[in-house]
Amino acid sequence: MSVLTPPSGPELRNRSRGRFADPIFRWTMAIAATTVLIILALMVIRTTQDAWPIFQKEGFFGFLFGTDWEAGYSRDEITGTYGAWPFIYGTLVTSLIAIVIALPLAIGVALYLTQLAPSKLRGPLSYSVELLAAVPSIIFGMWGFFWFMPNVLRPFVLEPLADVFGWFFLLEGPVFGTSYLSAGIVLAIMILPIMTAIFREVFLVNPIEQQHAAYGLGATRFEVIRKVILPSSLSGIVGGTMLGLGRALGETVAVLFLIGSTQKISSSLVQGGDSMAAHIAATFQDATPETVRGLMAIGVALFVVTMIVNVVARIIVWRLGRMTGDSAV
Repeated sequence: MSVLTPPSGPELRNRSRGRFADPIFRWTMAIAATTVLIILALMVIRTTQDAWPIFQKEGFFGFLFGTDWEAGYSRDEITGTYGAWPFIYGTLVTSLIAIVIALPLAIGVALYLTQLAPSKLRGPLSYSVELLAAVPSIIFGMWGFFWFMPNVLRPFVLEPLADVFGWFFLLEGPVFGTSYLSAGIVLAIMILPIMTAIFREVFLVNPIEQQHAAYGLGATRFEVIRKVILPSSLSGIVGGTMLGLGRALGETVAVLFLIGSTQKISSSLVQGGDSMAAHIAATFQDATPETVRGLMAIGVALFVVTMIVNVVARIIVWRLGRMTGDSAV
């Protein structure tokens, strides 16, 4: 019968050192987490201070839902009219188009990579999809504007849709190459890699026992995917979708190339418009001090929209996690 001996010597000294290391590590991590919150708070406070004269003149909701944007040229007072709704509308429309297109594609690619692809192809295909995430947005914008839009989108997507469904207000002509739909399609290509990567990881951690049990009961591969994998992965799918939506909301350069930069609201998706981030990027360099305050106000509005999307995403994921019994959400 073995007798346990108490630790002594170097082992005991190592444990004493560990007792000091634990609180140091805990406080270091707490400082790191707090630093992120402080930086975020400083950004919001500073931009809100710079934009405050615009909110005072227009009112916060008047600024958000105003439709006229006529920037002034004063240094000390607000002389223009500032309504950000055309830019907010363009941001929401292009992001929604991107999600509608990218979501089924990302789910399909992730399911193929995890369930259907031969083992020799899974690695190369996964790397190829993830490689798209490393492409700078300006490359997507230039490619979309100079080749994809004139050679593919306009002759094979925009004009046929307008010819066949032009009676419907969402596709009413005339057709512009730079439009909400062009920007949304390129945005979908941009957010596809990150959504696919998240969905792939979610499907990979799906309990294999449930899948084997379904196969044992005689389910086909399609039934296993539809009735086992997708329902149990619903919270992860929603989380990945919202992350892609947040990426689309804040995209700047690619949208600037493709949306048209027209300060108007059009119900037709084949006509041009503008977005919050694209308008800031297009006008900031030559902006007067008064206009800079207006652009700062657009930045505050973009932060509010993004924050609302993230809060809604967390609520949805939390509720779905409770419904599916996923305690990790």
